Amino acid sequence: MSWLYLLLAGLTEIGWPIGLKMAQTSESKVLGISIAIIFMVISGSFLWLAQKEIPMGTAYAVWTGIGASGTFLLGIWLYGDPASLMRYFGVLLIILGVAVLKFAH
Repeated sequence: MSWLYLLLAGLTEIGWPIGLKMAQTSESKVLGISIAIIFMVISGSFLWLAQKEIPMGTAYAVWTGIGASGTFLLGIWLYGDPASLMRYFGVLLIILGVAVLKFAH
């Protein structure tokens, strides 16, 4: 169950940078910041639950890896962030690192 909590923590970690970006690009700064705060609380809560059984360093690395990779992809798809083969390769390395941490448990 802890790995499910960690997956949910990582996926909801993506929500707060998106909320902050919304606050920069839309007319409703309050809505974007509110979304960011809500996702921070949800993500942190799932991380807290995951850390009950998963070592803190592993949980944190996986959490940030999922969040960074997801935010990278959504930045490209939703906001036109730059995409290059090397940037995709960098994200692939993050994902591979997360997989190694999972299986090294």
